[in-house]
Amino acid sequence: MNLAQPFIQRPVASGLIATAILLLGFLCWRLLPVSPLPAVDFPMIVVTASLPGASPESMAATVATPLERALGSIAGINRISSSSNQGSAQIRLEFDLDRNVDEAAREVQAAINAARSQLPSGMPRNPSYRKFNPSQAPVMALALSSEHLASSALYDAASTVLAQKLAAINGVGEVEVTGASLPAVRVQLNPGMLTQYGVALDEVRAAISGANAAVPLGVLESSDQRWQLATSQTLRQASDYQSLVVKYVNGAPIRLSDVALVTDSTENRYSAGFHNDKNAVILLVSRRTGANIVETIDAIYQQMPLLQALIPADADLAVVMDRSPVIRATLTEAQISLLIAVVLVVLVVWAFLGSLRSALIPSLAIPVSLVGSFTVMYLCDFSLNNLSVMALIVATGLVVDDAIVVVENIKRHIERGLTPLAAARQGASEVGFTLLAMNLALVVIFLSILFMGGLVERLFREFSITLAAAMTISLVVSLTLTPSLSALLLKAKKPGEGEAGAFHRFQHKYHNSVNWSLSHYRWVLAALVLLFAANAWLYKQVPTGLLPNQDTGQLNGFVRGDDGFSFQIMQPKIEAFRQHILKDPAIADVTGSSGGDTGISNSWMRVRLKPLAERKVSAQQVVDRIRATAPKVPGGMLFLNVDQDIRLSSPFGRSDYELMMLSGDLQLLRKWSKQVAEKMQELPELVDVDTPSGEDAQQISLTIDREAAQRLGVDMRTIATLLNNSFSQRQVATLYDEMNQYRVVMELTPGYTAQPEVLKQLQLVTADGNRVPLSSIASYQYSLANDRIRHDDQFASVGIGYSLAPGVTLQQASAAIDQVLARLMVPTGIHTINGEDQRNAMFKTGDQLWLIIGVILTVYLLLGVLYESTIQPITILSTLPCAGLGALLALYVSNTDFNLIALLGLFLLIGIVMKNAILLVDFALHAERDLGLSAKEAVALAAAQRLRPILMTNFAALLGAVPLLFGMGEGSELRQPLGITIVGGLLVSQLLTLYSTPAVYLALSKFRRKTAEDQLMPEYRNEKKAEV
Repeated sequence: MNLAQPFIQRPVASGLIATAILLLGFLCWRLLPVSPLPAVDFPMIVVTASLPGASPESMAATVATPLERALGSIAGINRISSSSNQGSAQIRLEFDLDRNVDEAAREVQAAINAARSQLPSGMPRNPSYRKFNPSQAPVMALALSSEHLASSALYDAASTVLAQKLAAINGVGEVEVTGASLPAVRVQLNPGMLTQYGVALDEVRAAISGANAAVPLGVLESSDQRWQLATSQTLRQASDYQSLVVKYVNGAPIRLSDVALVTDSTENRYSAGFHNDKNAVILLVSRRTGANIVETIDAIYQQMPLLQALIPADADLAVVMDRSPVIRATLTEAQISLLIAVVLVVLVVWAFLGSLRSALIPSLAIPVSLVGSFTVMYLCDFSLNNLSVMALIVATGLVVDDAIVVVENIKRHIERGLTPLAAARQGASEVGFTLLAMNLALVVIFLSILFMGGLVERLFREFSITLAAAMTISLVVSLTLTPSLSALLLKAKKPGEGEAGAFHRFQHKYHNSVNWSLSHYRWVLAALVLLFAANAWLYKQVPTGLLPNQDTGQLNGFVRGDDGFSFQIMQPKIEAFRQHILKDPAIADVTGSSGGDTGISNSWMRVRLKPLAERKVSAQQVVDRIRATAPKVPGGMLFLNVDQDIRLSSPFGRSDYELMMLSGDLQLLRKWSKQVAEKMQELPELVDVDTPSGEDAQQISLTIDREAAQRLGVDMRTIATLLNNSFSQRQVATLYDEMNQYRVVMELTPGYTAQPEVLKQLQLVTADGNRVPLSSIASYQYSLANDRIRHDDQFASVGIGYSLAPGVTLQQASAAIDQVLARLMVPTGIHTINGEDQRNAMFKTGDQLWLIIGVILTVYLLLGVLYESTIQPITILSTLPCAGLGALLALYVSNTDFNLIALLGLFLLIGIVMKNAILLVDFALHAERDLGLSAKEAVALAAAQRLRPILMTNFAALLGAVPLLFGMGEGSELRQPLGITIVGGLLVSQLLTLYSTPAVYLALSKFRRKTAEDQLMPEYRNEKKAEV
């Protein structure tokens, strides 16, 4: 059946169908969101529990472990990791990507409820959880600064006003405020005055907490009137609390100001934010899942005048990080590459067909197929991102292939004397099955990516479906618009006209060379076997990877102080690193905070780079430059890495990769992790080796005389409460106003807490109401302790972070680490997981080879069904070694990892070279069956007759990938491996398959099942030869 026949007779309908595809695609294009990469949501839940005053060991044993056991029974969990700190524990649950996070959240809550009876009774509240998606990194950061306002006032404005307004903007998901804390009334008690007046800490706490009461007071009501009850003005400022009576001693009031310094301060003294050289409060804005990043950021910019008007006049709000310029530049660069690819492909078609009129017909398939793909992208909730646009660039050289085959075959019949209309009918009819086989094979290859599972499938789903959609539309165009335009636009020629040109002379020479190679086909087959061996060797030589390092224009920085360093002593060290970063000419802004959730002695930074065109060097080169010249700061270490849209670093690490060590024996783990870290620091393959922290924290251990305490009627809870009131910045009351809630914080005066001797001044209240010094029942000594305990999959764990030295692959680094572990002879009781193992587990890279084999088998089955043969698919698949050799050789020469992008290129190569083989095999079978030629004569004729479309499709695909190979702008690092693979593979396979495919066809012809049509009389065969 000739599917093109109705459309050849109705060219207007064909044109209108193509126009409708274009219009619908254009409308959908305007509705597509924009993002750097496809949305990959990581189902993750974080459970948080607190027990004020508890040590990390106590939190790990009594809180984290029972929760881990309960949570571990939930289905679909890939990993459970926890971090237990002073007074708090955080448990992170990572689920399968296919797990519904809302359903998982309900099961998490049920597990928490089930574990509650096993948790300490003194917990102030039940453990809580929150859903967390690490892929939703901030897309924008704002800094609020002022020359006069306190940081707490700025934080109040940021969290109370700005965060609420930003969260209401369309597309904004979460707004995190950091760099300070809310205003608070701070009560700093004097131990000496407390002793002098005989006031206990709990008496002070009770007086403060009872000063305000946020309870309903009710109403008074008569028969004709109603009065609402209210108390006098509540206490809201430090001045209000200073006169608060704490206690009466001999009838005289002891006021709060008599025993404490009361000031308007902040909730947490150990938190500070900065932007370049200024103190600042930072707002980190994340987008809502599925929102258009560029539109979201534009909407925030539109609201900036309103936001500035809502804050105090002497405060300044500035944008310090914005992902949209890099995204816009990346998409612009990708669109330029797409335009270049279109121009190059059109020039190829024009060069081979010899006339602009002939070149115009297949070239129209490009815009129709590419724009039509936007409709499928919109229906599938895809976005315009680096990978989906990369699919369109690659498709440029593929969608034109179908139209090339049709036009070339029609043009061949016109050159033999048929009218354009008759040639269109005959030519389209002959290649209909060929087009169907070619496109089905390609679509199967592209969609096979969907069966990779895990993160890879999520990441490349848009690429594969977009490419499959473009190929399907191109098939429709080649069977509708292309033959109808050919019948209208191509000119008739006299028989034999145009056959004396340069190409036909080249075709004749090629035909002679193919005949020679067929006479020596065994040598060709032997060479093909050697190619298999060369592929296997190269596959082992080329290093593997995941994704190319992106240049996002953003760096992540982290400063870690030695264990036991105070917040104050770390500030000049952090400042030294910050100034060093700011001196680099490629740096635009440095924003971050120290203390707070990051840790007392730590600081995080977000570093924004200048545009690529201005800095002239890659982000990684900037990191290497800053790292090489970083100052040696005693007690501090700077970590820097390039921000990635998909990060593989550990949940608690600062480096790109991590060696994880697990054991049931924590002390054994601590001992060996130090030795391993020291040896890793000596490896030239590694930089930024992050030695295990939290093991040597300074500690003052109290030894309680329990018998003496029992005689006095003092229990452990009373002692813990005394220490909590004294040293933990305890929040003892809540203040309410119209806009927010604030706290009253109680602690000892910092001057007294600088030395451990203050413990001797603390007094306990005994059971009979008397006061005794803490030193009467307790003594103290200095010791070392853990300020953090990690668990992974319910085992104690230690992570040693590291990054790669320039030019070093992850495989090489992992091999060097394995050698260190072998030399040290780490005990079998310690299990190690290096960065490569974690990477392979996340991306299932061990399945790459099996996936390739699975794709080949699937294509074999499909071709076997289409050709009703078990032999012909082997002929078609024999082209793969040639393509694989070129791809792997190009990766090897260019020192490029065989990463996931290169794997996509290999899949594309499989499809492209198979298309050429299908063109040749289909024509050869036709020549044998209908023309009565022998296998050798048929395949030689097919090779010559199909040479032009084969060369055209190869050059179209090759030149379509050239912009990927030579791109130098934003986002090019992600596209280059695809260009290297396609260009290298096609250059080699173009030459080799022109001879290997005919040889394999001839060698396998003797195994084919003979049919009645194959048993033609020699006379009939000679007659058909004459017709050819």
